[in-house]
Amino acid sequence: MPMADQNRPVPVTGYPAPPASNGYPTTAYPYVPQPRPNQGTYLNVSGPYYSDPYATQQRATFIRRIFAIVIACVIITGTIVFIMWLILRPQVPQFRVDTLTLSNFNLSSNSLISGNWDARLTVRNPNSKIVLYYDHIEAAVFYKSESISETTVPPFVQGKKNETAVRATFASLSAYVDDRNGISNERARGTVNFNLRMVARVRFKAGAWWARRRILKIYCPSLSVGVSANTSAGSLLGGSKHCRVGL
Repeated sequence: MPMADQNRPVPVTGYPAPPASNGYPTTAYPYVPQPRPNQGTYLNVSGPYYSDPYATQQRATFIRRIFAIVIACVIITGTIVFIMWLILRPQVPQFRVDTLTLSNFNLSSNSLISGNWDARLTVRNPNSKIVLYYDHIEAAVFYKSESISETTVPPFVQGKKNETAVRATFASLSAYVDDRNGISNERARGTVNFNLRMVARVRFKAGAWWARRRILKIYCPSLSVGVSANTSAGSLLGGSKHCRVGL
C-alpha cells in the first residue's frame, strides 16, 4: 500500500471562519458584552442593559434624608407649639350681652319686619399673658334661624385680663320672615326672643410672639325682649346673658 503523502493537506472538521471584513479577520466566536466596573449585566426582553447600583443607592439615601428632615421639622415645630401652649395657656375671650333694646318695631301683614336693635356687650380677655387684636367683627340679629339685620363692629385691641364694652346697632326696614305667626304669638305673650350671632377675626399676641389669625364664632341665643302687641319698643328681660364662643 502506498504511503500517504506527508505534504498533502489534512482536512479540518468544524465551521469555517467567517470572511474578513474591511481587510481584518473576524473571530468565529460571538461577542459577549462584559460588565463595566461596579456594574451588573441584566437581560430583558428587549436586550441587555446596564444599571448602576451605586447611583441607585445614592438616590435612595437622598430620599431617605429628605423624609428624615421633613419629619424632624414637623416634630420640632409641634414641640415648640406645645411648649408655647403650656407656657401661655391661651383661652378664648368671653362675651356677654348686657342690654338689648328694641324700638320702632313693626310686623306687617305681608311678613315684613322693621325695627331698630341696640345691643351692648362686654368682652373679657381671660388671658394674663396674651393681648387680643380684633381686626374685623360682623354681627347679625336673628329671629330663630332667619336673619333680620346685619352690621359691623369697629375693630379694637384688648389688653391682658381686660374687659371692653362693645356696641352693635341694627336697623331693618323690610326684612322678610317666614314665621310671622311665631312672632305674633310671642308678641301677644309680651316677649319676643331674638338671637345674636357674631364672627370675629382675632389675633393673639404674647410679647414678640404672634399666633396666626383665628376666627371666633359667638352665639347669644334666646334674648327675650319685652314688647307687647300694643307697643313698638322693649328691652332685654332677665338680666345679662352669656354667649357661647368657639373657634
